[in-house]
Amino acid sequence: MKIKVLGAGGGEVTGSAYLIETNNSRILVDCGIFQGGRHAEALNMFDPKDVSGLDAVLITHAHLDHTGRLPLLSKMLMPAPVFCTQATLELASLILRDSAHVQESDTNRLNRKRQRAGMKPIQPLVSHEDTENIIGRLIALPYDRDFQVASDIKASFAEAGHMLGSSCIQLSIEDEGKTKKVIFSGDLGPRGVPILRDFKELHTADAVFMESTYGDRDHKPLDETVNEFISIVTHATENKGKILIPTFAVGRAQLMISILASMFRTKHVPHFPIFLDSPMAIEASKIYMNHKELYDEELLEFIREKPLMEDLKTLKVCPTAEDSIAINDVPGPMMVLAGAGMCNAGRILHHLKYNLWKPETHVIVVGYQGYGTLGRMLVEGAEKVKIFGDEIAVKATVHTLGGFSAHAGRKDLINWFSYLAPAGPRLVIIHGEDGPRQALGSKIKELYNIDALYPAMKEEILL
Repeated sequence: MKIKVLGAGGGEVTGSAYLIETNNSRILVDCGIFQGGRHAEALNMFDPKDVSGLDAVLITHAHLDHTGRLPLLSKMLMPAPVFCTQATLELASLILRDSAHVQESDTNRLNRKRQRAGMKPIQPLVSHEDTENIIGRLIALPYDRDFQVASDIKASFAEAGHMLGSSCIQLSIEDEGKTKKVIFSGDLGPRGVPILRDFKELHTADAVFMESTYGDRDHKPLDETVNEFISIVTHATENKGKILIPTFAVGRAQLMISILASMFRTKHVPHFPIFLDSPMAIEASKIYMNHKELYDEELLEFIREKPLMEDLKTLKVCPTAEDSIAINDVPGPMMVLAGAGMCNAGRILHHLKYNLWKPETHVIVVGYQGYGTLGRMLVEGAEKVKIFGDEIAVKATVHTLGGFSAHAGRKDLINWFSYLAPAGPRLVIIHGEDGPRQALGSKIKELYNIDALYPAMKEEILL
């Protein structure tokens, strides 16, 4: 049995994809897209040999860096079924359709420029048809139940606490008369974050493929982060400033809305206009509302006291482009939640272009920013950035609040692994830049005397 790293290896954080090959079967765990500029784009095409003859694809959660290359399988005429949880099915369908639309729009805009330059047009990575074909092959399965995905492979999903429907994937693989258990952590969430249940404790594995996005550091405690958020919002609203929050439409937007509802209910800040400027975030919020069975007890108690929307009377959803443009005419104080979370696409770019050069503007970054993205440049203190070809001075105050991250910090990552450590599994650290993954491996070696592997892209690991 061997496992080949087709993404999120070699120091890459995005593009998660892992090929498991036995004597009888071939399955893929995750099928994510690489994000972060032209460097990432060059990695997105699969070698046909790597994905031919797949028996199944398993998806840990709906984010694009774990699902975005699924339509490529359809484009390459790979007919394998795709298994995931019910919430992941609904959210992945939404995210993949939005991604296809963005790719098509970006390609059309680029082709107009190419046409004016006398160049041949190019095609988007995937089409709407490819996307709809793969969505039609998504199959929802419940948490904590074994199911057969290939002749010699069973799988089950366990709560990962990262986003609605997220899971760790446990594989039971029959190999030369023995059963081997392999766990893929997917993206793990921090303990105690609002809305979601904490990750489930797992205890048995022969091999563990573990994410390491924040393997070298911990986030601020959530209560400290909320207090810092309240302080920023209070200052901005008193000075009639605009607050821009680049938000991942699925997960982060819903988290921020729930925290704002709590702030208003407890009268930490007075009500002010909030614009949810993301069609996808609006639809994702509806999906979140339909899956209360996945909420943690704290949120369930909160909504039992009073409906959430009673605290959010100043929240306005902006489904159309006209709604989004109209925000420019609204004076501060006000807040805009818009995608994309790494400022690499979407409506947030327009709001940054019109407000980044104003000293009274506050930009609050609440999630991981990939290498090469505009969000990363802002976090690292860029004085000028280019947006839609225009150079924009950065006069706004940029705040980074890592405590809102949907990713577990080092303490929670090690806590998750601590339940597996007594089994002495082979540890493979993935989904992290070189510094974080090496730091996580070193700490695990210190605590549990387990050596880690740090695979390169396209590396094959024999089990």
